[in-house]
Amino acid sequence: MSGLFSTLNASVKALTAQSRAIEITGKNLANVNNTSYARQRVIFGDRGTVQTPQGAESLGLEALGIQSMRDQLLDQQVVREISVSGSDNALQQGLQRAQASLGENISSAATSAGTVTGSSGLGATIDNFFNAFQSFAAQPTDAGQRQALLQNAAIMVDAFQQTDARLAQVQNDLTTQIQTDVGTANGLLQSIAGLNDQIGRAEIGHPGTAVDLRDQRQAQLELLAAKLPIETRTGTNGMIQVVMKDASSADVTLVDGSNVTGPVVFSGSTFTGGAAATPLVFSTGSAAGELTARDGAVATLRTNVNLLAGQVVASVNGAYNPTAAPTGYFFNPAGTNASTIALAGGLTAASLVAGTGAAGDNSIALAVAAIPSKVFSTGSGDLINGTLDNFYSNTASNLGQSLDTANTHVTEQTSVEKLVRGQRDSVSGVSLDEEMANLVTYQRSYEASSRVFNIIDGLLDTVVNHLGA
Repeated sequence: MSGLFSTLNASVKALTAQSRAIEITGKNLANVNNTSYARQRVIFGDRGTVQTPQGAESLGLEALGIQSMRDQLLDQQVVREISVSGSDNALQQGLQRAQASLGENISSAATSAGTVTGSSGLGATIDNFFNAFQSFAAQPTDAGQRQALLQNAAIMVDAFQQTDARLAQVQNDLTTQIQTDVGTANGLLQSIAGLNDQIGRAEIGHPGTAVDLRDQRQAQLELLAAKLPIETRTGTNGMIQVVMKDASSADVTLVDGSNVTGPVVFSGSTFTGGAAATPLVFSTGSAAGELTARDGAVATLRTNVNLLAGQVVASVNGAYNPTAAPTGYFFNPAGTNASTIALAGGLTAASLVAGTGAAGDNSIALAVAAIPSKVFSTGSGDLINGTLDNFYSNTASNLGQSLDTANTHVTEQTSVEKLVRGQRDSVSGVSLDEEMANLVTYQRSYEASSRVFNIIDGLLDTVVNHLGA
């Protein structure tokens, strides 16, 4: 009798274990499209053995626990690659906005110096302005040429001012985006600390059992990595530390178990974080890419546009008013950059000066028209090096080359991230074919255990109700 009862009990345990396996397989199938989910499996084991008069007897099969199929190394690699992708994408987007601000089509593929094309960008307005002066020199008394010159001058002034305003807005937008990313990151740090607390309480005495909470935490870490260059350290009871690096490559702890030690703060061009508000090194993450774009290529572009505007004002005024008479300038001499460039007060078509001699004299107009061919040098006190056209072309094509480089990095990094994710998915991802095969296996095992149960139940019925009859 004891043998029948123990076998009946073992079959019940087997039914429970296989039922648990079927449940977990169904959960896996339900999460096949959940990128934050790691495949789970039931760990089967024997409950042990006891000594009986007939010898050692197994206590039966049991579902010992649920294992999440995660590889910590691959998870860390994915986090790192996500962070790199975040910075590359943010830099690319910042440079694309800067290129749009110029109103030019820029390509650096054709030549080492790059090519700049467009009929309405800043470069075109500068060319049109000096071409208008050339036409004015050819017909200095023609009212139409005078009016066209003033119109082209006003268009160029507007183009300089609008370009500077757009670039300033790009920088402001990037600053706002950095602040937004930092705010999002601080929210994620709080969420990770909360999940740490839940995992720590759930896994006291049962390490690794809070698999769903661990999935949620990993998803939060990957979202955080897209913003900041984080690393993780293993703590107690399944909890982790989230750290960043300072200038000396030392760890700065942002999350320690269930506590956020201090928020990340962005001010000016500096990030701080941790309990002591330590300056942080942002090498990857979207915040790093946005800062690189703002203070790198966009700032350089804006500076060069200002220098170009200042050189146009200085050179045109010098040729148009060679005696430096107080009221004889073409541009307002107080305008020294792209935001302040302006035509001189009182300048009209009738007051335009073509030369210093008789009515047909065009010496001044010719001097201004010749400015585009002049080679400037900072060593001689000029604001730029090279001709106006070359300086602008180099400025624009340098941006184009930076954008091409960023595009290449994004393409390459996308491939790397996809590869690493694929490696992780081979371990953690849910395979429909595999889960369906497991489902059939567990179902057949359940049916077999059920048959054993029915047979033992029949034997017990025979023993109890029929042998004594």
